[in-house]
Amino acid sequence: MKVTQGQVIARGLTHCCPNCGGGRLFKEGALFQLNDECPDCHLRFEKDDGFFLGAMSLNYGVTLVGFLLPVLLIWYAGWIGGRLAVGLAIGGSLVVPMLLYRSSRSWQLMLYYFFLPQHLPANRGKLEAGEDENI
Repeated sequence: MKVTQGQVIARGLTHCCPNCGGGRLFKEGALFQLNDECPDCHLRFEKDDGFFLGAMSLNYGVTLVGFLLPVLLIWYAGWIGGRLAVGLAIGGSLVVPMLLYRSSRSWQLMLYYFFLPQHLPANRGKLEAGEDENI
């Protein structure tokens, strides 16, 4: 099985395992708990400590550009008052990252394997003896 970059994108957008496409990234019934590995193919999701710092940056960037910047521009245009803009900004900066948490984790994996598809076990073929399959 060869996983293409298009498949990696589709699997990232649907929160599925980038390797097999079958396993779910998050634990059943838990909003914020990522599985350690894919339940189907056993691909480890977190490569090293801090691997998902990129997800935090993605989440921050999307919140800033997708929510806070429009609020600032709407306030600057005079369509809403200052107090409402501050309230929206504070509320949005607390709520939007929580809403994007799962997606940002999935997007991080998607970007990693989009640019490094050879790191997927499905794309490496037979592993040599002693080689770690979760690299």
